[in-house]
Amino acid sequence: MLPSYILSLREGLEAALIIGIVLGALRQMRRGDLVIPVWIGAGSAALLSLLAAILLTRLGLEFEGPAEVIFEGLTMLLAAGILTWMIFWMARQSRNIKADLESGVQQASRNGKRGLFVLAFIAILREGVELALFLTASAVSSDTTQTILGALLGLGTAVLLGWSLFATTVRLDLRRFFQVTGFLLILFAAGLLAHGVHEFNEIGWIPAIIEHVWDVNPILDENSIFGQILKSLLGYNGNPSLTEVLAYFGYYVAILVGVRAANQRVHLVAQN
Repeated sequence: MLPSYILSLREGLEAALIIGIVLGALRQMRRGDLVIPVWIGAGSAALLSLLAAILLTRLGLEFEGPAEVIFEGLTMLLAAGILTWMIFWMARQSRNIKADLESGVQQASRNGKRGLFVLAFIAILREGVELALFLTASAVSSDTTQTILGALLGLGTAVLLGWSLFATTVRLDLRRFFQVTGFLLILFAAGLLAHGVHEFNEIGWIPAIIEHVWDVNPILDENSIFGQILKSLLGYNGNPSLTEVLAYFGYYVAILVGVRAANQRVHLVAQN
């Protein structure tokens, strides 16, 4: 439940911030007539995202045997890839997202209601489709009911935080928030990647090389309650294959290299 809660909270808060910034820009421009198209665009994108989540989940439940394993493996690898891209994208854009959105609102308002509808629709749809994919990957790797419950709680918390930020004097350190959730999402992504490799080990698409590098299930059974929690959070496997271990730790190495490269680019830009 915790992974779906964190994912939904982060995506939901991003969506709430986007809508809040757009509405704030319209208020400054004294274009209250364009508020309704923004809400219609956001609501339409949310409904379409919900439909995508339902279809993806039902599609996964329809598969059996090797087809089910392939679907789960591809879903997890795709979710891990998009999750990683989202983390780096937010790290780059968090400082300028407000200014970029306000500039986009000014340009979109020149096209009237249609422009604001499209702006809100695309912005929210991106967040919603990403969340739909993540929740599908979480559902196939853990309990569907717990995933749905965590998603609902996360979205509810995001709505409350978003409302508090823009309707009251409550302040949230967004930079710190995205740093903490970004770290947690890296853990989730590594687990999804390893789990995806595990699925492909089962059908022979990725060789195990060594079937079980170690077996700590007698100490911490992956099917126990605590083991299931670690599995949903970190992709825990009590007896992983060698390629699964390499994928898991290789992901952290790749993230470290990517973060250092990104920081070096930022430093060079600042010097110039």
